Amino acid sequence: MTTPVMGIQLYTLRDHIQNKQDFDATLSRLSAMGVDTVQISGIGDIPAENQKEVLDKNHMKVCVTHKGLDRMEQDLPGLIREHKIIGCDALGLGSMPGEARENEEALRAFIDKTAKIGKILRDNGMTFNYHNHDFEFRKLPGSDKTIMDLLLEETDPELFHFIPDVAWIHYGGYDPVEILTKMKGRVKVIHFKDYIINEAGERKFTSLGTGKVDLKACYDAACRLDMPYIMYEQDCDWTGGDPFKATEESWAFMQTLTK
Repeated sequence: MTTPVMGIQLYTLRDHIQNKQDFDATLSRLSAMGVDTVQISGIGDIPAENQKEVLDKNHMKVCVTHKGLDRMEQDLPGLIREHKIIGCDALGLGSMPGEARENEEALRAFIDKTAKIGKILRDNGMTFNYHNHDFEFRKLPGSDKTIMDLLLEETDPELFHFIPDVAWIHYGGYDPVEILTKMKGRVKVIHFKDYIINEAGERKFTSLGTGKVDLKACYDAACRLDMPYIMYEQDCDWTGGDPFKATEESWAFMQTLTK
């Protein structure tokens, strides 16, 4: 049994990490809340050395990042160097390109591409990690398989890891605990996100613990499956339009999960 480390996916606060000064102020605010682990995503053009300086100043660790596939293909050595500087061994991809979702052949081409990236990362003491949305739970055109079926079945567990997003799994029509169980041994970081369906039938993200996802069940599964990190993420629809307020509310809820 693992007790997951809780933290914050900085994409939630992306408008407040676009330069070194704001990055420092944001991490300082999170540190005052008791946060000591973050995921870096949506950050501005801040050199890795400056990121490291701010991280160390605020006693923060980085468990994973999100970077673009183009950069992975064109400058993987540079990404590896930057990750070594900030002390992070997990490189994440936030989503696959649209063309990879068109059919099984296109998806397999994407899988082959990520395998090459994954091998280089493995040789450098790192892992490739893929973050899902809801579209991975739809059947591919002309197939009885979903994208997630093939990602689970046809990727090498040593080269392709997952960043499961429990709200997107739920919204995609699946039980997050069931999917987490299928990913056992391939997950370092889980994204905790929540959502509601409003009176107009629209999906709206919401602070953790106020929506449709059974986050306690997800937390218990993470413990049972030895998944070491849980990061809060909320793309938009923040309480009062304030991502810090939503983060504070969600962080307070996360603390209740351990009791």
